[in-house]
Amino acid sequence: MPDNAPVVQRQVVHTGEPSPQTCIQVARHAALLAVTAADDAMTAMCQSRSGAAARLEAAMHAAHKEAVEAEKWADRAEQYADDPTMPSSAPSYCARSAVDHAVRAQSAAGAETTAADLRAELERKLTAAEYAERETERRREEAEREAEERTVTGMDQENRDRAAMNRHLAEGHVAELGWTAGHVRVLEVAGSGRLYWRDGRARQAPRRGLWSGGRRISRERTKDLFAARFLLAVRQDGGTRVLTLSPMGQVALELARLHPAGLHDNDQAAYKARFARVRRHHKRRDDQKAAARALPPLDSSARNLYRKPVTLTEQRTRAERDAADRWEDEGGYCPGTDTPRPAEDLVVSPPVRIILPLRRHTAVQPALW
Repeated sequence: MPDNAPVVQRQVVHTGEPSPQTCIQVARHAALLAVTAADDAMTAMCQSRSGAAARLEAAMHAAHKEAVEAEKWADRAEQYADDPTMPSSAPSYCARSAVDHAVRAQSAAGAETTAADLRAELERKLTAAEYAERETERRREEAEREAEERTVTGMDQENRDRAAMNRHLAEGHVAELGWTAGHVRVLEVAGSGRLYWRDGRARQAPRRGLWSGGRRISRERTKDLFAARFLLAVRQDGGTRVLTLSPMGQVALELARLHPAGLHDNDQAAYKARFARVRRHHKRRDDQKAAARALPPLDSSARNLYRKPVTLTEQRTRAERDAADRWEDEGGYCPGTDTPRPAEDLVVSPPVRIILPLRRHTAVQPALW
């Protein structure tokens, strides 16, 4: 490219919403043009000969209909401009609608569509200063809304979206598990690290590491959850097995907490729901009952899509811990230097996704008993 070649600069033109006063003026002008066109059509019909009377009468009615609509939109433009509850774009929308009806009224009357020129007044170009001012105002409003949302939810936008996605997943998959609230309680005890199996019984330990005594937990539900791989067993001394949540069990528990309405009222209702899902006319009745007694695994799509939201407090705590770890790795305190502090708005990386393969015939874990 030659050095003296002209450089073409593209100028970006920004358009903005016209003022309410401009919208009202344009809407009233459009309504006046529409009424004038309707009156002209009526005059032409009255002065016409019998051969063209039918056509002119149809044109008169069409123009009159459009004129009535144009006046309605002009009235609405005035009402919406004075109503603080209406969005700021409402007067502009009304004015554009009035112009559209005015154009159709003139077209029906066979007149020149001069109302179309009014559209240019509703598409005023913003100056650079006006555009910058509106952008500043828009960003300020967005920042205020974000601050309000963070105060209410304790999460930033990304994690709020993640929580909404999780609720959607829960609504679609919790009912398919065929659980009751009792299954959730078993998983909650396992999540606390105090569920253990000993002498053919499941118990909640008084505290972690003390695998003796404690409250009894449903034996059948524990066996079913373990067989379906929602629980994992870790062998301890004396034949004790500590039951912990598997990755699939963690996701299933979180989804069940998000959508408790998907849980069944009792074990019988849960069994009937599972039986309805596995019922096949070509299968033996006993095989169907056996399949209904087993808990189905969580759908692989829910496992892959679930992401646990991270609150702002958790982000700050993790950032402080990471900063402290880096400080220790770099040798700790040095005389004459300030102690490093984590950034306030540091965003942590998303949690590692754990994907479990979904097999057509899910293998059953070794029995606990």
